[in-house]
Amino acid sequence: MKTFTYTIKDELGIHARPAGMLAKTAKALDSEITIACGEKSAAATKLMALMGMGIKCGDTITVTINGGDETASEKAMQEFFKANL
Repeated sequence: MKTFTYTIKDELGIHARPAGMLAKTAKALDSEITIACGEKSAAATKLMALMGMGIKCGDTITVTINGGDETASEKAMQEFFKANL
């Protein structure tokens, strides 16, 4: 299991467009990815659950990668967040 934290820089937070891109990216990986913020958490592949978390600019999230090729999945998720959020 690998984890990393990321502070959201997108001024709108995780809204529909980046949530959809995040879910699509997570589905393409062979690891189970979970996003947590405060008391809430959701599978990265679940678009509506991600949007329902209400993650805003400045919030720090924890990304957990479990199973499959964790190293490659972690790198892909870090690159996604830096490029899109």
